[in-house]
Amino acid sequence: MTNGFSSIHFSLFSFYLKLITMLQISYIRENKDLVINGLKKRNFKELELVEEAISLDENRRLIQTKLDNALAESNKLSKEIGTLMKEGKRQEAEVAKAQTADLKEQIKQYSASLEETVNALNNILYRIPNIPNAIVPEGKTAEDNLTVFQAGEIPHLFEGALPHWELAKKYNIIDFELGVKLTGAGFPVYKDKGAKLQRALISYFLDKNTEAGYQEYQVPHMVNQDSGYGTGQLPDKEGQMYHVQIDNLYLIPTAEVPVTNIFRDVILSESDLPIRCTAYTPCFRREAGSYGAHVRGLNRLHQFDKVEIVRIDKPEHSYKSLDEMLDHVEGLLKKLELPYHILRLCGGDISFTAALCYDFEVWSAAQKRWLEVSSVSNFESYQANRLHCRFRHAEDKKIELCHTLNGSALALPRIVAAIIENNQTPEGIRVPKVLVPYCGFEMLDDKMD
Repeated sequence: MTNGFSSIHFSLFSFYLKLITMLQISYIRENKDLVINGLKKRNFKELELVEEAISLDENRRLIQTKLDNALAESNKLSKEIGTLMKEGKRQEAEVAKAQTADLKEQIKQYSASLEETVNALNNILYRIPNIPNAIVPEGKTAEDNLTVFQAGEIPHLFEGALPHWELAKKYNIIDFELGVKLTGAGFPVYKDKGAKLQRALISYFLDKNTEAGYQEYQVPHMVNQDSGYGTGQLPDKEGQMYHVQIDNLYLIPTAEVPVTNIFRDVILSESDLPIRCTAYTPCFRREAGSYGAHVRGLNRLHQFDKVEIVRIDKPEHSYKSLDEMLDHVEGLLKKLELPYHILRLCGGDISFTAALCYDFEVWSAAQKRWLEVSSVSNFESYQANRLHCRFRHAEDKKIELCHTLNGSALALPRIVAAIIENNQTPEGIRVPKVLVPYCGFEMLDDKMD
């Protein structure tokens, strides 16, 4: 680990505790106090769901026992009927047949009751978020996130420097008003050198990801309901996702959803792990934002481009993978010459599915504020449990849940905002050196390419 953050932060690989936080009902039942305390750390308001889940599970197990006993008795009687018929004991056989008919009706009722109970239990389990890792800070909002590392020189702009939405208009590289005409607010149109800068960033990120061992995928931009439930966007983020109702498909909020779902209902070999994937996709989010400068321009969009990295790993190696992903994202920001800091998210700000999450933010010189450009998360076995994503150990052939991880490498809008604000000069906007071979020009200006 050669980058700054990894050389100073606590090694999560050595910290890893063998706690299965997939929130299987067996785990909740056996670790109720730990689960409740973890949910309190998240400021989760529906703690009663834990008791409801345990109660439903007790009922489920009771019904399952009755069903199993009825099935066993029915099978036993069926064999006895055959024997009695062979022995000519027809009257006794008829009595046994009547008992079998009664048992079949009981089995039907138990099966229906079991299905209803299991569905009710699953609906509750889907509403319970992951348990935060022990090193997740206490806190309620983003203000309580912990800054763990900062690097890069904060630029001081010349008098008259502009925010990115004014620069975009001045140099005719992003047209926000045209986006409103075509679709609505939050759907900008990139033009000429602005469009080429977008393409350059996408290609650069993908190239760097594949060089680091990530296999590139091109995935659908819509997913079915099972995929949304698999990675935890449903039901938690249903109101924030664009839903094509006639087909019951969802526009993806991130490539994490289709890429991770590639491994849904799959049993991997231990030798396959860790699996590394990367994909570029547009991302769609309905989330309503407040008004003001902090959401102007590229700061918050309903459609934006992002390059994602995903890992599937063994539990004992997943925090080593998290370290490597953090190093990788940090390296990208260094190459783009952007000042950045890294935050460990507090319990109240961490996502529904994550056990531990780090945010990368870059400095926006004209706005004089930090902008989030990447979240890197370890979900431990939470997503894998929903996905039924497992691996088979090489030696004893035991099957175990995988751990899943993902991160932005990187999200484009705020990267673009920081690049054009931080690198503006009276003559135009300097393009970071690493991007020049990709876009074919050194300056974003009003000269036609």
